[in-house]
Amino acid sequence: MKELIAIIILSITSFVSFAQASISETTKTETFIKIWGFLKYHHPVVAKGKIDWDNEFTKRIKDFNALNSKQEINQYYITWIRSLGKPDVCKDCQFEPKSGLKANSNFEWLKDSSVFDRELIDELVNIRNNRNQKSNYYVSQVKGVGNTNFENEKKYPDSIYPSAEMRLLTLSRYWNIISYFFPYKYKTNQPWSAVLVEMIPKFKYAADTTSYHLAILELTARIDDSHGKFATQYTNKYFGFKWVPFNFKIIDDKAVVTGFHNEELSKKDDVRIGDVFVKIGGLSVEDILKQNSKFIGASNQAIKLRDAAYNILFNGQSNKVETEFERAGKVEQKIISRYGYNEINYKWNISNRADTSKILEGDIGYVNMGNLQLKQVDLVLNGLKNTKAIIFDLRNYPNFILYEIANFHNKEKKPFVKRIIPEVNNPGNFTYADVLFCGSNNSEYYQGKVIVLCNEQTQSRAEFTLMALKTAPNIIVVGSQTSGADGDASEIILPGNLRTMITGTGVYYPDGTETQRIGIIPDVVVQQTIEGIRAGKDEVLDKALAILNRK
Repeated sequence: MKELIAIIILSITSFVSFAQASISETTKTETFIKIWGFLKYHHPVVAKGKIDWDNEFTKRIKDFNALNSKQEINQYYITWIRSLGKPDVCKDCQFEPKSGLKANSNFEWLKDSSVFDRELIDELVNIRNNRNQKSNYYVSQVKGVGNTNFENEKKYPDSIYPSAEMRLLTLSRYWNIISYFFPYKYKTNQPWSAVLVEMIPKFKYAADTTSYHLAILELTARIDDSHGKFATQYTNKYFGFKWVPFNFKIIDDKAVVTGFHNEELSKKDDVRIGDVFVKIGGLSVEDILKQNSKFIGASNQAIKLRDAAYNILFNGQSNKVETEFERAGKVEQKIISRYGYNEINYKWNISNRADTSKILEGDIGYVNMGNLQLKQVDLVLNGLKNTKAIIFDLRNYPNFILYEIANFHNKEKKPFVKRIIPEVNNPGNFTYADVLFCGSNNSEYYQGKVIVLCNEQTQSRAEFTLMALKTAPNIIVVGSQTSGADGDASEIILPGNLRTMITGTGVYYPDGTETQRIGIIPDVVVQQTIEGIRAGKDEVLDKALAILNRK
């Protein structure tokens, strides 16, 4: 009996030991992706492009299917790392990031004893302490700007729906770029390591091309960055290639018609400005948004709603869609038509106001920044310099004219932006670039009141321009939350020659106040309302005029 008990105890102990030593398939893949990316940017031999590192990924990831225990996996990593050669001692390698820039630097996983043994940890830490310096084959910086350039990544144009290994390479390439070179990794809703764990099975087991491309779309949305867009013919087909010919805005979980891409086609279905759609294809607007929110990459909720209006809500595969809408207090059903992209006559960055500039009643100048060209700036400003006030409308995407406008407003140079840029020689860390100034010594600067209009359409260069204009005296910003994606964008190329972008530099006010995800905060918040749309009012502009005409 004692012998039987001893055997049972021994069996249980052996089983527990085996279970503790075994590592799950997802964890194995997770550690492989992290180590592959770490070596890609840190080991001098790899970072100089001397090895086909993509091929190392697709070849070696297969080996992991045969490895089970922690001991086997650690030994595999050690053998692989040592085959690359020992890095020379780096005297200039500073391990700790500079003060205030530690948010994105997290290398604690290198020392995770639950997965790595002491010998492997020592190897990884040694590479970190003696990492690659000077040029890096896989990443460089745009001259004069500082955002990252990933031009040497292989495109694999035929890999639209590649093997599981290549799909995981796509995940690994993107995840590691974000991990080391996205300045706002620390601001994502979900910890970036948790995103990797969640996305591994979605990439590994993607059943077809559409599922794979949707996995990429969902991955890019997880950085919570309004620059992080991704689309292919397969994602577009999934949501539908046919659109309605009118423009709309989501207000209170309802789609409100605000204008027309093609007024003639809209009239055929008796669609009018101010119509409020509450259901589309049998689903409420709220339910459609909930179902598809994970596919919409945006810095904040205002941009999620903006982009849902472009890509998610009304479009579909069929030529017709059943809707439920409200007009004049009555709720009715209506079948409306959908059309191909070319038929709806969509134009980007075209506002409802055709004028580039004019003088409004009360001696108030108005400038549509989306229309204003660089060659027009001097003429337009000279025509407005004697007005009592000027309204600059930035609810659009302006040309690069911010310095000329700032010079007009300021009597001296003023700081308006502090930036951080990635350190190519110290991946995961960022450094402050020189503070940017706008304005110039100008004794004849404009001394009237200035109001700038903004909303969710104010993104990237528009936000950057707004930060420069905010340096002017007597300025008031009126409108609603801007996009919250202010830095220069960097393109990422994925296998299949698929492309996406990220905000590549961090942008802050000179005092360090953040703008990413937050946007530029208006001094006077004005939200567009359903009642205002129906009345044909521009409530943001009306508020600006009311402020300027206040006695």
